[in-house]
Amino acid sequence: MNNFILNILLLIGSIIFLWKGADYLIESASLIAEKIGLSDLVIGLTVVALGTSAPEFAVTINAALTEKPNISVGNIVGSNIFNLGFILGAIALIKPITTSKKLVYRDGLFMIFVTLLLLLLFYDYQIASWEGFILFSLLSIYLGYLFLKKETLEEKLQSKTDFSRLNYLILPLSLIAVVLGGHFLVQSASFLAKTAGISDWIIGVTIVAAGTSAPEMVTSLTAVLKGKYGMSAGNLIGSDLFNILGVLGLAAILNPMSITPEAYSSIIILFGMVLLVIIFFRTNWKVSRIEGGILILISTLRWIFVYFNK
Repeated sequence: MNNFILNILLLIGSIIFLWKGADYLIESASLIAEKIGLSDLVIGLTVVALGTSAPEFAVTINAALTEKPNISVGNIVGSNIFNLGFILGAIALIKPITTSKKLVYRDGLFMIFVTLLLLLLFYDYQIASWEGFILFSLLSIYLGYLFLKKETLEEKLQSKTDFSRLNYLILPLSLIAVVLGGHFLVQSASFLAKTAGISDWIIGVTIVAAGTSAPEMVTSLTAVLKGKYGMSAGNLIGSDLFNILGVLGLAAILNPMSITPEAYSSIIILFGMVLLVIIFFRTNWKVSRIEGGILILISTLRWIFVYFNK
């Protein structure tokens, strides 16, 4: 009984950590972006995306080092599909997301290329260390390009506070709060679900899958509600790029991986999802509520498909 109450309190606390952490994260990141002359889109694609990808990084690297390649690849692919399907769709339902030419033609096309490359590298159901190095090198080149080619600010910050050097401390601390919030959300929710008699498998494909993506969801939603559309969409695209190029690339460098045909089929689904999202980004330069509903429907159908084919 004491553990049950403790986990309820932990669940409530983790949600507060997520929301308040995301609030301070967006505020400090926006102020820093304006100060150093980087756009909110670039900050979302890099700093914010790197931080919110931390849960996937921890799960994937641990799985790779413990000889569980299907979990490594499955976690990354599943998280990316969840990001582009359920999270992007849910946020668009709440408030349509405005996009831009740079997001579509630079970052969107690069995301298509990266996902296609992943399909080709895993065509033989395995990925070698040198192939992982290629993925990781592409991330380094991409990040270098974004930081060297500074952009003009597309979204003027509407903040109640002015920039101070303290924001350089608030940014990493808020990232830590978001990541910890997501971690404890998974832990407490899993305990409560088990107490209620829900199976480990159902917990894995729902609570854990959603929980590791909670930082992306809360951060992107907070950004949209603050009118920071570039940072919101950039966080989701950037997080997916970090997952494939950075996390999966590093995992392959540390330990070459082989996967099953079932895992490869998920990569095909991810490629289709990426294409659809970029098309939605381009139509009227926004993701509408109808398009958001379509993305949620696809994500839900995939969950049902996985459940009945487990």
